[in-house]
Amino acid sequence: MARQEYNLELARCFGENVLLARQQADVSQEDLGFLSSLHRTEIGQLERGVRLPRIDTVIKLAGALEVPPGDLLKGMAWKPSRAPNGKFITRAPAKRRKG
Repeated sequence: MARQEYNLELARCFGENVLLARQQADVSQEDLGFLSSLHRTEIGQLERGVRLPRIDTVIKLAGALEVPPGDLLKGMAWKPSRAPNGKFITRAPAKRRKG
């Protein structure tokens, strides 16, 4: 798997975590954007897994959602190896509810 694909898997996993936390908090993307000082379109990009957040964005989202930052990173890990590069590990995608 190429390096870019790892980033896409991390973005997807992070996005699912944000979406689930936002749904549990019962707030819209627009409301979350306001509470976190982020634009609604950025919230959408993060939830869709097309954008990886900076660390300050993770902290803003966690604060706005009133969850520990680690909750937004669940299911993601780094596995070191003896080879020059390690690898990212993510959980299997959750099935999204329609509606």
